Amino acid sequence: MNILIIGDIIGKPGRHAVHNCMERVKKDYTIDFTVANGENIAGGTGIQPDSFKGLLDTGVDVVTSGNHIWSKKEVKEIIGRDARLLRPHNYPSDAPGSGLGIFDCKGTPVAVLNLMGRTFINIPLDCPFKTADRALSEIQGKAKVIIVDMHGEATSEKRAMGWHLNGRVSSVTGSHTHIMTADEEILPGGTAYLTDIGMSGSPNSVIGMKQPQVLQRFITGMPARFEVSEELPYLFQAAVVSVDKETGKATKIERIRQLVN
Repeated sequence: MNILIIGDIIGKPGRHAVHNCMERVKKDYTIDFTVANGENIAGGTGIQPDSFKGLLDTGVDVVTSGNHIWSKKEVKEIIGRDARLLRPHNYPSDAPGSGLGIFDCKGTPVAVLNLMGRTFINIPLDCPFKTADRALSEIQGKAKVIIVDMHGEATSEKRAMGWHLNGRVSSVTGSHTHIMTADEEILPGGTAYLTDIGMSGSPNSVIGMKQPQVLQRFITGMPARFEVSEELPYLFQAAVVSVDKETGKATKIERIRQLVN
């Protein structure tokens, strides 16, 4: 089976890119199941019910997230109520929602686990490695195909998670930095790995935001309100992971980078 994993989707430009690429990509790569990181779909940060529904309408099966999951108060209308929206599983257990779901894909159960790194992220999170171990215990016997979105700042932490889960999950792919890396591989245990899938949004930006405000902040050190860049063309970035549904082992991983108007 072929699984499409889409990186951070940044505001309206990102949603536009996904909408315009999805049908063609799903056909070209014979996609069976789609996971997308949607924590930035509403105005560049956060998730709202309408933008969440719009993403599902394009053909996304599961939406993962990260540190911006709570940025829009409206997310409380859907988090914990719609199982297709995940928050990092290593948030304290009292947080609404869950970071683990098992979904049906044409008769094959697919588990999706959303984790978040702690390095350089100032949020009181549980250990993502121990959380992953507990989640795999829950999944055991229920699904062989297991997709992990590791949302994190540090490449080393994401790489470490890849090795920690090597041979135990189908894929570990990173999100959060909005910069696609070129280190896709199948680890020795049959786990597909990519440090960061990148973003969907305007490439004429600084990780999806208008250049002037970001430059002002770097140069002057003064606060600046960031705005989503809507400069064309838009960029769609994703990865396709091919998985043997009988064993849960990955056989191939391929990056996708497409520009759309």
